[in-house]
Formats: sequence, structure tokens, C-alpha cells
Amino acid sequence: MRIKKETVGEVVAEASQKMSDPNYSAVLVGGFVQTQSDASQYVSAHATDVGGAEGVVTTIFHASLISLCFQRGYGRSVAALTFDDLDRVSGGDRLENLKNQQPSVLEYIDSNIEVAPMKDVLVLLSLAMESVSR
Repeated sequence: MRIKKETVGEVVAEASQKMSDPNYSAVLVGGFVQTQSDASQYVSAHATDVGGAEGVVTTIFHASLISLCFQRGYGRSVAALTFDDLDRVSGGDRLENLKNQQPSVLEYIDSNIEVAPMKDVLVLLSLAMESVSR
């Protein structure tokens, strides 16, 4: 099932409104780190590529929003991703795979992320979220 473009837009619009609360992004990132420890460790392992500590936090913030899109689109929380889940979706043309599976999620990533390695990490995380959400 594809997540609707409108669903992604709603999640992004809600996040934009909540960004005026300085605690919002910290809570979102902290919640992701607690519930998605393997995914968070994967992001941290790519710290140098994504821009250091700030890049890790930014990547996790966007991964949290993408997770909310899956949650809303599928009507349930995304299961905790494992390193096996990440490995399972790591092969092939990831961009093409995400474009075919969740084009609205890929559009969100393309529209909001300029750092290529950060995009790569988010595409992989999105594919893993898709694989555990079906």
C-alpha cells in the first residue's frame, strides 16, 4: 500500500506548526532513538558522512517524520527495525525501489534533504520501514 501524498503533507504541516515548541524536535528525536535503537545506531555509524552529530540528529528527525508517515498511512506503529531488516533492503537500486514502493516518501526526502549520504541513509531506513509495515 502506498502512503498518500496528502498523508505526508499532513505530517509535515503538523511538524512545521509544532517546531515553534523548542522541545518538539528533541522529543521526536528522543522517541525515535528509544523505539528504533538499531536504526539509530545505523545513523550514528554514518555520522561522518551525514555531517557529524548535528547531521545525525537531523537524519533521525527526518526518519521520525517518515516513521509518522508510515504510522498514519498504515494505521499502526512501525515495528522496531533490526540490522537484519536494514540488510534485507540494502541491495539493488534503493532509489528506484523506494520510488516504486513509496513515491511520496521519496519525494519528501528529495525535497528536504540536500546531503547525499543523508538521503542514502533515509532511503534505506524508509525501505526498511516499508518492509516491516506490510
